[in-house]
Amino acid sequence: MCGILGTVPSSDQSLFKHALDTLTHRGPDSYGIEHISEDVSLGHRRLSILDISENGSQPMIHESKRYAIIFNGEIYNFLEIKKELEQLGHTFKSSSDTEVLLKSYIQWGEDCVLKFNGMWAFGIWDAEEKKLFMSRDRYGKKPLFYAHINGKFVFASEMKAIFPFMDRLEVSDDFHWMKKNIFFYEATEKCLVKGIKRFPAGHSGHYAGGELKIYRYWNTLDHLVDVPKTYEEQVEQFRELFMDSCKLRMRSDVTIGTALSGGLDSSATIAAMANLAKNNNSYSDDWQHAFVASFPGTPLDESHYAKMVTDHLGIGATFVDIDPLKHWDKLEHYFYLFEDLYITSPLPMIMLYGAVKENGTTVTLDGHGADELLSGYQQGTLESLWDARFNVKNTKDILDIYQGSINEDKVQYNRVGNWKLYRDYMIRKTGKKVLGRKMPSVDNGHPNFKKLDNLSQYLYAMFHENILPTLLRNYDRYAMINSVEIRMPFMDHRIVSFVNSLPYSSKIGNGYTKRIVRDALDPYLPKEVTWRKSKIGFSSPIVDWMQNDLSEWFMDTTSSNSFLQSDLVSDPSQLRDRITSIVNKENHNFTEAQKCWTDLSPYIWGNAILKNNAVSV
Repeated sequence: MCGILGTVPSSDQSLFKHALDTLTHRGPDSYGIEHISEDVSLGHRRLSILDISENGSQPMIHESKRYAIIFNGEIYNFLEIKKELEQLGHTFKSSSDTEVLLKSYIQWGEDCVLKFNGMWAFGIWDAEEKKLFMSRDRYGKKPLFYAHINGKFVFASEMKAIFPFMDRLEVSDDFHWMKKNIFFYEATEKCLVKGIKRFPAGHSGHYAGGELKIYRYWNTLDHLVDVPKTYEEQVEQFRELFMDSCKLRMRSDVTIGTALSGGLDSSATIAAMANLAKNNNSYSDDWQHAFVASFPGTPLDESHYAKMVTDHLGIGATFVDIDPLKHWDKLEHYFYLFEDLYITSPLPMIMLYGAVKENGTTVTLDGHGADELLSGYQQGTLESLWDARFNVKNTKDILDIYQGSINEDKVQYNRVGNWKLYRDYMIRKTGKKVLGRKMPSVDNGHPNFKKLDNLSQYLYAMFHENILPTLLRNYDRYAMINSVEIRMPFMDHRIVSFVNSLPYSSKIGNGYTKRIVRDALDPYLPKEVTWRKSKIGFSSPIVDWMQNDLSEWFMDTTSSNSFLQSDLVSDPSQLRDRITSIVNKENHNFTEAQKCWTDLSPYIWGNAILKNNAVSV
């Protein structure tokens, strides 16, 4: 786990070292740089997790001197691949996954990525062919950016490592589109800074002769599987896959933990880990620790659910009270590290993973990805109405699930409310069908996409294109700002292929969303968590902050001349007035407060980048 940087051809040593140092937070343990003749410069900032000895250091150069690799990520099944390579005659001098990755490329070429269960962004230089091979993991858990600058090709884990090579920095021509489409741009090549592009998830490419060619090596739709016919068998197979996914991700030479929210997904993850560790002598007594963000005195506090889980499992926990005042003076610095825009403040999650690091924990296994994979959001619930339209029982069940997700105490069936929900949805959906409008997705023309039921199509787009890519970006930044690695068992590609092959009724039904997860993990969790219907989600209590602790900051910021004259904010005066109404307690609407933050964040982002990099806007 680390930060990587490379240039073709090679770069001035001092400039290159300066650029690499911008990634120190991603790899604080050590660094390595190789300037291979005048052809290429490769740099690596290391966060030691597997084979923490010098043998695991990068850039790693093959004994033949032909190949060199820089790699960010983890290959969880590297032991299995290593055994296969040894049978083919390869020998190893380290116990690292980096060496396994490099020799996999030598053995199988560019198709080696299909063997990997993991997360990655890497570059491999072939000194004989003068070619750079690059790849990013299937779903984009690890970031990778690139730019063509004055005849030089530069690639890196974060944009800030590319900035020193640029003559000037300018805001992208797509900036205003991006700030209005925060959940969409991460799945594109678009970046906030002009001239920099995002290497796409699930793609590989090679750079040679001044030209970059990128191609797609992974499409989930090409890897759907035959699932058991009965739901009971599906539950059993899901449980086996999830347990194995957790087992692979528990491989570490450093302490592991979990960011526990008290929701189903993180609770399922820590429960699976506890079950795997039971009667397993390879884990010490302190193998696992939970870290819980709490917002005392606010409706967003779910720490009591998290405590139910840790008490049930007998696992220690650290409860982190999120106090924005403790870190608010670092806000612009965090925006500089974060690099992108989001709808809520990054501080709570940064503070949580900061507590993880302060505890001496370097790796967490978290429940990210399950909502998008298995329908954890309210709108996804309604999308299954189209699938159940000829089944009265299933339709009623879906409507009750939707109502329950809003208010878990609402047990009385609301015939009028449900009828209106059903009528309005079916009218809209039928209209779209009549007009020939397909589910929005870049893959909606794929034969296997057409075979998916309506809910699965909706979730496919959410997972691959419009929600999860942004969240994955966020999780990477939150954690790596603190030099922490996040592993995500729900995002094992075997699980993703399996779940995308399931019918809608296995994902939502019998009164609950994420049905198969609840049934699979129920034996290991407290019932109050397994069968909880309401979902709060991890967000900032932004209204409370604006009206109390941070009211002065919001008013001072939006009254400043620099804000009122900012080109990055749409109608600064209007935004100031909207924020003033919340600060003065004339408006208490959470959605509006969150929208105010979203509209304000481009200004903070601009200040952060300007101060650190002399950006031209």
